[in-house]
Amino acid sequence: MPEVTIEIGGRSFAVACQEGEESYLQAAAAMLDEEAQVLSDQIGRMPEARMLLMAGLMLADKTAAVEDRIKEVEASLAERDAELTALKDAPPPEPERVEVPVVPASVTDTLAELAAQAEALAAEVEERAGGPEDAATGEDDGPDSGDDSGEEETPTAT
Repeated sequence: MPEVTIEIGGRSFAVACQEGEESYLQAAAAMLDEEAQVLSDQIGRMPEARMLLMAGLMLADKTAAVEDRIKEVEASLAERDAELTALKDAPPPEPERVEVPVVPASVTDTLAELAAQAEALAAEVEERAGGPEDAATGEDDGPDSGDDSGEEETPTAT
């Protein structure tokens, strides 16, 4: 069994520990030494037994506070776990209903009538401008039939 020398409150102690536990013992001794230094700074020199007792009690107090905090965190985690499970198990919410304004039928009918009247008017204007026979065939050989330059077309050699 290995023996480790630790220092607490300015005093050295030889302590035996299990094989492989040396680093844990050193870490625990460092925490105890830190508390002993706090006591020494506040109170001054005191008997070894009293210093170790007080440092141990201070560490125990810190440990109890940490354990209480762990319990609080575990309770909070359990609560969140329950909420998560409830959310996973709950059916999905109904989709939001979106209302789209509908154009009243009377407005649609009126617009259709206006469109029909506009088309009829356009057809009448075309008929008057091009003549009855041109409107029927869709051809227009009048003065507005494309070439507005007034020049005759001349063949070009290629």
